[in-house]
Amino acid sequence: MNKININRGRGLAKTMAAVVLVGMSTAGCVDMDLTPNGKPAEGNVWSSPTLAEQTIAGVYNQLYVDYSDVANGWFDIWSSTMDYGIGIAPTFNFLFATNSPSSVKGSSAPWQRFYKGIIKANDVIGNLPMVEGFDETKRSRYISECMFLRCWWYYRLNILYNGVPYYKDPIKDINEAKLARSTQDEVWEYIVDDLTSCINNPDLPDKYSSDDANYGHITKGAAYALRGKVYLWMKEWKKAADDFQAVKDCGYTLYKGAGEESYKKLFKVENERCDEMIFSLQCIDHPDYTQKKNRGFGNRCLPPDPSGNGLGWNNYIINPQFAESYENKDGSKFDWDDIIPGYNDMGIDKRMVYFLRNNITEIERKNAVAAGADMSKYDVSGNEERIKKAYENRDPRMAMSIITPYATFVGGVEGIPKEYVMRYPFRSYTTYGDLKTDTSLKFYYLNRKFVGEGLELPNIYSELDLPFIRYADVLLNWAEALNELDDLPGAISKVNEVRERAGAQLLGTNKFTQVTGKTDMHQRIMNERHWELIGEDVIYFDEIRWRTWKDLKFYKDKEGKMNGMTQIWGTRTNNYAWGGDHYWSLPIPAREMQMNPNMVQNPGWD
Repeated sequence: MNKININRGRGLAKTMAAVVLVGMSTAGCVDMDLTPNGKPAEGNVWSSPTLAEQTIAGVYNQLYVDYSDVANGWFDIWSSTMDYGIGIAPTFNFLFATNSPSSVKGSSAPWQRFYKGIIKANDVIGNLPMVEGFDETKRSRYISECMFLRCWWYYRLNILYNGVPYYKDPIKDINEAKLARSTQDEVWEYIVDDLTSCINNPDLPDKYSSDDANYGHITKGAAYALRGKVYLWMKEWKKAADDFQAVKDCGYTLYKGAGEESYKKLFKVENERCDEMIFSLQCIDHPDYTQKKNRGFGNRCLPPDPSGNGLGWNNYIINPQFAESYENKDGSKFDWDDIIPGYNDMGIDKRMVYFLRNNITEIERKNAVAAGADMSKYDVSGNEERIKKAYENRDPRMAMSIITPYATFVGGVEGIPKEYVMRYPFRSYTTYGDLKTDTSLKFYYLNRKFVGEGLELPNIYSELDLPFIRYADVLLNWAEALNELDDLPGAISKVNEVRERAGAQLLGTNKFTQVTGKTDMHQRIMNERHWELIGEDVIYFDEIRWRTWKDLKFYKDKEGKMNGMTQIWGTRTNNYAWGGDHYWSLPIPAREMQMNPNMVQNPGWD
């Protein structure tokens, strides 16, 4: 069913990833903690092709659940790249050493959301073959699509919980949902088998063109991409590289249609169907089929919500250590001392002085002194200009992804697009044109990526598609596989494809970008994935696989304070706490442990 977005003004007919807009699945009504809310529908929904297609839509619709609420805690804040900026941050127990099998966000929520999708997918896979009068080609394709989606949810569950029960058949009764956990390695093998079945299905196309009525449905290219990611976990480097080559052969490529602004323009509505997007959440201007990143990432200078306030909440804050990791444009490492000699040796609170606006008032000065700023370093008329130099000539993706001090942002809070400036201390968005946020008393790096500009996305929710897998992600995975295979030139070439599109200095072209070997290249690939994929909820899963998560998320600054929600110069608003090595995996939810006698808890969570 085609869906017309009347608010885009372009008459764009857009087909949802689901087969139809209506008909959230009535099948699979079992919470996978596993609390029964009823039984999966067995009769009516499989009595006709039309009802069956509505049930298939319900499988795709489960993808929206993760992005229906800014409080869900998207996986960017699990990683080292972002922190969560409102009072409910402590409910993310795994960041504060307070996690337990009874925690919601650190145990039961991901388990329930992903298993709900799996149950719905299994319902289709098990029952669609019995529907009479269904087109055979579509039947075959839909089964593969649901098999892929099942793999997608198992992929994430397997990383989070380090081995889970692998259900492949419809659950007709709660007593059937008592499988023991498979090991992580066993689950990888099951996923590979399922994705191989998808790939071998001649009815599953390599790729859909942007104007195809089926655009948004799963493709063979997506199956190759996900199987390649699984092979990385299995350290099957050659198989992974071959799968990533197959993704390219399916017709996917980098978007370069906007020249030097291609990276920024990639995340705009007009380019959401470009050939870079392999698997994405298909969003429209409807509250049930959308995502909330515009609200969670955005600021108060976006168009107003019904209360008259700008709709952005800036719940998700960019971590300063990540922001500082962006290279200089020539590929050299950024160093604060190159901008402000002696900065690195200063007390952290004292550094606030460099981020103050020009011509501060006496009250603002007193507040800065009380906060510990070394006001002997303040430049009355040139303070802003001095700090802005720290953000000039950096990797172009920094300015396209992050709102940095004294950078501009085009907002539309008063209904007319206007340029606002991120200044500190905040005074007024009307009188001074300051960028208004929910955290104006503090000074944080803010998100720019996925945030609408001007009147671009005048809703609390966003119709912009969210990429789950895109070709740049595949290229960087491909580079990692080639590097492990000791094909250093091949790995460099894949990374350079991504860097060239971004406008970054190519590897191997000056003294700063010379790759010295396999270990150096691996570090460069890890860095590149952080810079390229910020905001896309994939980095946490990388950091778990690389075993870098603990060091990157739970680092201590030079004063011995643990990382946490952090102002730009390093002053902490809160502090994380490392709970122990068992925190590398989430605990199996307590209710699941109670209901499934075959379930075994992860070590350390008993």
